[in-house]
Amino acid sequence: MSTPRRSTVTEKDTPAVGETPATAGGPADAAPGAGSAASAKAAEPDAAPGTGTTAAPTSTPAAAAAPAAVSAGADVAHRPGTAAVPAGVAAGPDRPGGIRFDRVTVAYDGQTVLDGLDLTVGGGEVMALLGPSGSGKTTALRAVAGFVRPAAGRVLIGGRDVTDLPPYKRGIGMVVQQYALFPHLRVDQNVAFGLKAQKVPRAEIPGRVAEALEMTGMTGYARRHPRELSGGQQQRVAIARALAIRPGVLLLDEPLSALDAQLRSGMLAELARLHRELPDVSILYVTHDQIEALTLADRIAVLDKARLQDCGTPHDLYRHPRTAFTASFVGNANLLTVRAAGSGTVRLADATLRVTPYGDGGGNGDGPGEGAEATLCVRPHALRLTGPHQTPKESNMLRGTVTDVQWRGHTHRLLVAAHGHELRADVGDLRQPPRPGDGIALTFDAEDAVLLPAGLAAGGAGVG
Repeated sequence: MSTPRRSTVTEKDTPAVGETPATAGGPADAAPGAGSAASAKAAEPDAAPGTGTTAAPTSTPAAAAAPAAVSAGADVAHRPGTAAVPAGVAAGPDRPGGIRFDRVTVAYDGQTVLDGLDLTVGGGEVMALLGPSGSGKTTALRAVAGFVRPAAGRVLIGGRDVTDLPPYKRGIGMVVQQYALFPHLRVDQNVAFGLKAQKVPRAEIPGRVAEALEMTGMTGYARRHPRELSGGQQQRVAIARALAIRPGVLLLDEPLSALDAQLRSGMLAELARLHRELPDVSILYVTHDQIEALTLADRIAVLDKARLQDCGTPHDLYRHPRTAFTASFVGNANLLTVRAAGSGTVRLADATLRVTPYGDGGGNGDGPGEGAEATLCVRPHALRLTGPHQTPKESNMLRGTVTDVQWRGHTHRLLVAAHGHELRADVGDLRQPPRPGDGIALTFDAEDAVLLPAGLAAGGAGVG
């Protein structure tokens, strides 16, 4: 696949808000994909990615975002021991606009980094692309932005095929983790940059800038420069710049990863509020953070090894994951190798456990035959601490030995060796927590245990 040419347009001296810039691009050294929301139309019709609608400069060019390193892998539908993504999973809300990945494949130097992605983001929907590093999520976002061209398949925005269009013709806004603000421009001038590039009438620009700054709570900072702002404030300016052009699609590429925990929590709330105020804007949100995805997204698409593994609402993926990979990546999970015993029960070593019937609410289809191996998913918070000599009544019971105790403020994380697995249990803050070496028993309800296809249970615990 040929590499797109980069244009070398430059920004003139600091313009005033409402003034038309001489050029529409950012600095020549602004890397493709490094920017956020400036809608910069380049002089050449074949302008390179990074000078178009989603392009913007970065205050530290060396920190410009590079293409994510991703690796090829097998489709979930062809992987033994995992469940295929249902055919209807790509359908989003029935509203105008949105994004459509039509079997999109991207390759770098002959290596497939996004393999046959078939996914629809509905109009006004927030879709989180969640996956580990190298899963293909950032590549998917860059394909929408126009920074990479698919080797196969099509990208549609609002029903229009934009696969061959340069970024500045796609009508999208983008925000990345480096903020990508012009350091020599004031806040209001940064926000106005995309509007000038779009040749919005000068008389409209101040009002549009004020509207975007008010929406992001930055009205009082309009005359400041980026160096005079905190990280969270700079990110709000980047978001304001993206919103000022009134995009139908907003791309967010790990926008909170550079913020500390407290700022990240506050920005999550701000993004949720913005979504409520802009119900017609489709948002594609790339993250590896489970909390961000669960908090913001209407649906989550889980990617791994360049392929779509699962897709559904946060509640469905958390409560009824279709695969062991989803269970381990969307929330913390204990993944236990068990054998089916029939009548809604399984055997874990010498323990018989009642479980949610295979596929009940989770879309897993027919269950394993009696004696067949499967994976049992139990979330750490679903495990309750009880005495080692008590007899279980309605709940399942697992007896084991504490190997470690971690205090986490509002909870204690217990690591327990039981039935050949290391279990993780999150229990309420204990006045007298057990000590390593103590024998304890953990109970859980059948409704809190999900039976999955066999696989990914080595070691007994998932992520977290």
